[in-house]
Amino acid sequence: MKNLARKRPTINDVATASGVSRGTVSRVLNGHANVSLAAELAVRRAVAETGYVVNRAARSLKTSRTGSIVMVLSEPQERLFEDPNFSVLLRVATNQLAERDMSLVLMIAGDRGGRDRVARYLRGGHADGTLLVSTHAGDPLLEEIERAGVPAVACGAVLGRESVIPYATADDHGGAQQITEYLVGQGRRRIGMITGPLDTPGGLLRLEGFTSVLGRKATKRRIVNSDYTQAGGEAAMRELLDSVPDLDAVFVASDLMAAGALQALHAAGRRVPDDVAVGGFDDSIIATATRPMLTTVRQPLAKVAEETVRLLIALLDERDVEPVVLSTDLIVRDST
Repeated sequence: MKNLARKRPTINDVATASGVSRGTVSRVLNGHANVSLAAELAVRRAVAETGYVVNRAARSLKTSRTGSIVMVLSEPQERLFEDPNFSVLLRVATNQLAERDMSLVLMIAGDRGGRDRVARYLRGGHADGTLLVSTHAGDPLLEEIERAGVPAVACGAVLGRESVIPYATADDHGGAQQITEYLVGQGRRRIGMITGPLDTPGGLLRLEGFTSVLGRKATKRRIVNSDYTQAGGEAAMRELLDSVPDLDAVFVASDLMAAGALQALHAAGRRVPDDVAVGGFDDSIIATATRPMLTTVRQPLAKVAEETVRLLIALLDERDVEPVVLSTDLIVRDST
C-alpha cells in the first residue's frame, strides 16, 4: 500500500521556499545577528508555510547544547507558592528564554534530596546553564555545579562568590538606607528591624544598609532575624515588641514578612502608623493588599530577572560579563 503520510519538511525545503541558502536559514534559526531583515522575514514565513520544526535531538548532537536552562530555587517548595517574587522571576525568565527557543526547567533544592537531584541532573548533561535563585552562602550545591562545568548566573549575589558567579540584583544596601532614612526623617526614634536570613544578600546587605543609617542606635535588641515568610515575620514582630515595648517604627526586609508583622501589631493593639510605622521591601503585590497598604522599597524584579537571563546567555556565547546592580525606589503608602 502506498504510504500516504506527509513527508516531514526539512531545512532544505525552508531554503527553497524562502529563496535563500541553507546556511542563511540555519543562521536565522540559531539566532545569529548577521542576517538581513529581509532574509529573516523570508525564512520565518517559509518556516510557517512548510511547517518545519527544528530537530532538537539532531541539533543537540551537533552543537552539544540541550536547549534548556535549569532554574534552581534553594528554598523549601512551599516558598514558591507563598512568595510572589518567585512567580515574577519564573514568568520573566520563561518568556525571555522562549524568545531564543530555549526551555526553562524549575528544580527545588531546599534540602539535601533536592540538591542531590539537581546535581545528578546537571552531571547528566541535561542543561546548558543554571539560574540560581535565593542561594545561601556555603550551599554545597555550588561545588557540584562547578564540578559539572555548567555555566551559572545568580539572581542576587551569592555571598562569598561574588567574583566567581556573575549576578544581577537590586541595590539591597541602598534600598535599606532609603527607607531607614525616611523613617528617621518622619521623626521616628525607636526603630527596629526584621531581617531575612543573613546567609543571603537580601538578609545581610539590607541589615548593613539599616545599620549604616542608625549607627549605634541599631542595637542587637532592636534587630530580629527571620526567614522571609509571613509566619516568620509575625513571630519576629512579637519578639521585637517584647524586647522593645516602646518601639515606634520597624523596617521589615520583605513585604511578605511585613504582612506578618502587621498581623502581630494588630493583635498587640498597636495602631499602624500612629503607634508603629512599618516599612517593607520588594513592592510586591502584597504591599497593596495589606491594611494599611505598605510603604516599601521597590526593587525592579522583572528587570533583575531579564538581566540574569541576559548574563547567562552571554556566558553561553562565551562573552565576558559583569555584575549588574539596579537602583531601587522608595514607595510611600499608608503604613508610615
